[in-house]
Amino acid sequence: MKLQAAKALTFSIFFMQVTGIAAEHGPVYRYQQANGVTAFSDRAPKNQPYQIVRFDCFACDQKSTVNWHNTPLFTKHYQHEIAIAAKQHQLEPALLRAVIHAESAFNAKALSRTGAAGLMQLMPDTAIEVGVTNVWHHQQNIQGGASYLASLLKRYQGDIKLAMAAYNAGPGAVDKYQGVPPYSETQSYVERVQLLFSRYQKAAHSS
Repeated sequence: MKLQAAKALTFSIFFMQVTGIAAEHGPVYRYQQANGVTAFSDRAPKNQPYQIVRFDCFACDQKSTVNWHNTPLFTKHYQHEIAIAAKQHQLEPALLRAVIHAESAFNAKALSRTGAAGLMQLMPDTAIEVGVTNVWHHQQNIQGGASYLASLLKRYQGDIKLAMAAYNAGPGAVDKYQGVPPYSETQSYVERVQLLFSRYQKAAHSS
């Protein structure tokens, strides 16, 4: 157990160092070597799959050129997993889809510079809080994200705008400002999630 804990700590420290480099010097590529060891590089590896340590969530980019009014929706992805999580946590499937779309654009391997991972971009502390043991497992990630989202909606008495602001900036920031924080990233994120939510609702009703 001590050896496993030491390995986990070493990896965590190394990962934080790498993500710090990514923030300062551009993209970092994460991949598995032939011996199964996870490696990081500032160059894309040849002839093998990799993932990019990203700078932010999909809908958080202030320079985004995406037209959120007509960008294609992901209406067929992870239908079973989303339906189960939505029912279990009493959420609209359309809202889960909107959050996944905004966070990762349905990229199950998405990884941010701050360590948020997977479809719903769970932070390490949040993943532990909601009982997720493997953030890269899409079903666990969706379940964990749904659980966290449901807790935020309960905290803010069903106010989707405040729940989305807290999902992005943290409940502390929402409580501090008693509303959506005056962060341009968070304000854009909330607006885009609400738009996606409305579009996914319409798509569900028309199918």
